[in-house]
Order: sequence, then structure tokens, then C-alpha cells
Amino acid sequence: MLEQVAVVLLGVFFYFQVRGLTAASRTVAVDHAHDVLAFEERLGVDIETTVQDPVTDSDALSTFVNWIYIWGHWPVIAVTMAWLVWRHREIFLRLRNAMLVSGGIGLIVFVSYPLAPPRLVDPDLVDTVTERSYAYRVLQPPNFVNQYAAMPSLHAGWDLLVGISIATAAGSLVARVIGCVLPVLMAFAVVATANHYVVDVAAGLVLAMVGYAAAVALEGRRSRRAGPSP
Repeated sequence: MLEQVAVVLLGVFFYFQVRGLTAASRTVAVDHAHDVLAFEERLGVDIETTVQDPVTDSDALSTFVNWIYIWGHWPVIAVTMAWLVWRHREIFLRLRNAMLVSGGIGLIVFVSYPLAPPRLVDPDLVDTVTERSYAYRVLQPPNFVNQYAAMPSLHAGWDLLVGISIATAAGSLVARVIGCVLPVLMAFAVVATANHYVVDVAAGLVLAMVGYAAAVALEGRRSRRAGPSP
């Protein structure tokens, strides 16, 4: 069972290696960032500074959002997948396929639309993860990182997929609440740490649901091919 998790994690490893090798020029990424900021301003959702201000004013809150951003992503994904393979194989396959589809589309967006994150554009914003935490570089070494891959936020999108999977498979109210709260906290954390724009979060959530819809469709197709149980 764990071999299946290892295969997925290996795919994620190559995903990040490819993503890290697709970094575009800073000029193009910054130009796109200004376009995104202008778009958010027109929509009235340019709230990155407003979201981060209370975080930078509080060491406790800063540590909290950093920990969500760092430990609430890959560690949670790995543990959830191991649990699902062990206890809920069908939901594991759905999560795996949703991540593969959304991740593949995400790579195309990263290459075709490089985007600098808010922390590299707005001087009023602080890179709280780098400046106030050391664990991130352990979990995600520099050669994995494409600084100009802010759009879409798969931190938010994939945590949504994991949250849905936990809530679907959970047998207790506490676990279902965790599944519901996890993506909300991550959506807040990616903006509060100045790693993503609000628009990135929205794009990540939409992309995740596209991946989820594709996974459900593949599941239905597989069931039809298998035919009715004897």
C-alpha cells in the first residue's frame, strides 16, 4: 500500500524539479505581478497588506501562519495519503488523480504566465517564512523553488483537495472539522505570508476543483468498465 504513496510522492518530487527549472525572467514576472495587482484593485480585493499587517505585528500570529504554510502542506498531504491508502483506497485514488490533473495544468500556467509573489513586489510586505522560519528550506530546498510560480496557488488548491478527502473519509466529527478548516487556514496563510495574491488563491481553488471533477469522471468511467458486481 505504501508503495502507491511513494509513487505519488516521487511524482511530486519530479513536479517540483520541473517547476524549479522553469523560472522565467524577473522582469516578465514582475510585469505580470503589476497586472494582477491592477486587476485586484479593479475588483476591490487587493487586501494582501491588510491581511498581513496583524501578522507582522504579532510574533505568535506570524509563527502560526508560517507553521500552517510549512507544516500544513506536504506533511499533511503525505500523512493523509498514507491513511487513505491504508483505509480508504477509492478516496486515495480520487485525491491522487485530482492532484495529478491540477498539478499538470498548474505547470503549464507556471511556464506560460510567470508571476512574482507579493513579497517580491510590494516593499510593505514581509517574507515571513524566510525571515522568521528555518524549517521551510528543509522541507523545500531552493532547487525545488520557482520564485515566479505564484499563479495558481496549489498550496491552497491541494489543501482543498486534501480537506475534501479527509472530510469524505472521516468517521468522526473532529476529523471532518479538520478537513473543512484546513483549506481555509491555508488560504489565509498563503496571503498572510505574502507568498500569494488573493487571485492566486481563487485560481488555485478553481484549478483544484477542475482536477477533482476530472478525478470523479475517471472514477465513474472505471466503474462503468468494471461493470456491476456479481
